[in-house]
Amino acid sequence: MKLIIDTDPGIDDAMAIALAHAMPEVDLIGLTACFGNTFTEQSSRNARYICDLMGFSVPVAEGAALPYGETDYVPSANVHGPEGLGDLAEVPQIGKNVDETAAAFLVRMAAEHKGELVICAVAPLTNIADALELDPAFAHNVKELVIMGGAYKHAGNITAHAEANIYHDAKAADLVFASKLKTKMIGLDATMLTLLTPEDFGELAKKAPKIGGFIAHISDFYLAFYRSVGVTNGCPMHDATAVLACTHPEKFTFEATGLRVILEGDALGQTVADSTRQPVDVAVDVAGKWAVDLFMERIISLG
Repeated sequence: MKLIIDTDPGIDDAMAIALAHAMPEVDLIGLTACFGNTFTEQSSRNARYICDLMGFSVPVAEGAALPYGETDYVPSANVHGPEGLGDLAEVPQIGKNVDETAAAFLVRMAAEHKGELVICAVAPLTNIADALELDPAFAHNVKELVIMGGAYKHAGNITAHAEANIYHDAKAADLVFASKLKTKMIGLDATMLTLLTPEDFGELAKKAPKIGGFIAHISDFYLAFYRSVGVTNGCPMHDATAVLACTHPEKFTFEATGLRVILEGDALGQTVADSTRQPVDVAVDVAGKWAVDLFMERIISLG
């Protein structure tokens, strides 16, 4: 499977990148960076750092810095840390981004791998909306878009109604759901069923000291955030769950429905059914223990 991860690393993004690298069925051909958990320049820097730490290299293309129509954006440092990777105070600049925007890279890769490319978007959907605007053929060239975002029957996690990735650029998300992209939405209905416990992270650190140890270290911050909002038994895999939906969709239960995004008011960012739009496969359940077990197995295999 040819895969690009559109990302804003981000602790759970780091888990997703590591998992994709560890999956033999995945050919990870690039990362595109967006604002979200961090500022965009932090996102691309973190992506390059994570790849270097894990001993592989792929092109990293930097993309959108702001949501559609906005002039400012401030990440939520209380969730992922000021640099995006927990309590790491400094993240080194390793390598360089490709000399191409994220949207241009996505469009070019979709054309070069027409009908083969899967995009796993685990950030706000601004880069995807930009690619749609850049090339009308993009939606038909992409095999599938798998989104980590949204809340269908589940409550939101940044407001009562909205999931963070969709909320941070509701306009871009609505454009994506209105497009002809073949899309799966892996939202909170599924990802909140994939909890990694402190004991899981301890096992990762013990059995895979380099990669597992890094993930365990940065995840201390993430676990503390989830405890602060009442999730005391672990933290959800979120973005890594979306990677698993790319490779093992049979482990998920989906409902097909058109979607739109609320663009104003208290429900800003809410994903709601819209029968006038092309159906999206919305994940409403997942084999949670299987997802956690496979994540653990694959990360341990990295050492």
